[in-house]
Amino acid sequence: MKRLFAIFASSILFFFCHLSSGISQKKSPSMSNGSWGHKEGVNKLTRQEKAEGWQLLYDGKTTKGWHVYLNKTDGSAWKSVDGTLMLDPSQKQNGKVVGGGDIVTDAVYENFHLSLEWKVAQNANSGIIFLVQEDKKYEWPWLTGPEMQVLDNAGHPDAKIITHRAGDLYDLISCTRETVKPFGEWNKAEIRYDQGKLDLFLNGEMVVSTTMHDDQWKQMVSKSKFRRMADFGNFTSGRIALQDHGDQIWFRNIKIKKL
Repeated sequence: MKRLFAIFASSILFFFCHLSSGISQKKSPSMSNGSWGHKEGVNKLTRQEKAEGWQLLYDGKTTKGWHVYLNKTDGSAWKSVDGTLMLDPSQKQNGKVVGGGDIVTDAVYENFHLSLEWKVAQNANSGIIFLVQEDKKYEWPWLTGPEMQVLDNAGHPDAKIITHRAGDLYDLISCTRETVKPFGEWNKAEIRYDQGKLDLFLNGEMVVSTTMHDDQWKQMVSKSKFRRMADFGNFTSGRIALQDHGDQIWFRNIKIKKL
């Protein structure tokens, strides 16, 4: 009798495991077309991407198309090294990277799909900020633009805060599932913003999905660290920013498509 029950239980377990294997997280559209790690090389567009309207934001050789927010420094700490856009924090003065600062795109984007790859040094912290308003009345990009967190979850103390981990919509929404890779390994991040609808993808899987600008969004912001920042998350167009948090960080394959 016990043997029959064991066989029956195993059959039921196999059935549900087989059923659940067909249920997957929502995948990124760009992962399905093979645009990540494609054979044509990094910092290049495939024929399909060109046809779809993708544009490179980093040419793999220079920092053209980017500048330090409000031109606070000359940006010399942001270097193009071996096909990566790297922040070199080796020289600091008064705790700040010499020639550093958050960098922003020269261009402003409205509805867009941003895609890039990042990796961090051990214990490092950074972020991808979007819908940024570059104006002297805002000292930092994060006063206006939301952020997708970039972090070494295993080493940085910010990881102890549930909405401050890699892939989170910083201080607002935590990942539905953690798909981040360890420090020193490449991660693919995507931000898709279209008429208020916001989706974040990390390594091909949707990890955050929300709607900006509505009452629910405003209520969520009012309970966050941004509650005293009157213009935070209110804009429907802006620049893309890569954050200098004082740690070494690398980016590559930075591309965007207007929606």
